[in-house]
Amino acid sequence: MTTIPDRLAAEERFRSVFTHLGAVAAYARRRGHADAEAAAAEVMTIAWRRLADVPRDDPRPWLFATARNVVLADLRRRRAVSAPVAMASETEVLELDPALESALRSLSFVDREALLLVAWEDLTPTQAARSLGINPAAF
Repeated sequence: MTTIPDRLAAEERFRSVFTHLGAVAAYARRRGHADAEAAAAEVMTIAWRRLADVPRDDPRPWLFATARNVVLADLRRRRAVSAPVAMASETEVLELDPALESALRSLSFVDREALLLVAWEDLTPTQAARSLGINPAAF
């Protein structure tokens, strides 16, 4: 049973996580999600349910990893239900110079995601490595 002080502490903790809603929506939008706000809302729902798993020091790597899973799951669902939809490794990048888009598409999914986490999501290499679940030295 959750006590009122525990509930209030959890709500306060979640408020600090929720401040990243815009960044999570931007992440989903840049990854080509059809409804980035809905994806961000789903990520926040997951964060609330798994609040104990969300790192206190910087929740963004965890949130972006969760957003990546939400975006990929949606792409798989849409592909299974309807006409062909781009796989995550082929997710359209938003109106980039064709040469840059081609260069990004030439990278493996993990390499591209690593680059975009640092360039677009403003994570440090260590944070990006955490988001990808890889060793910072390997990053």
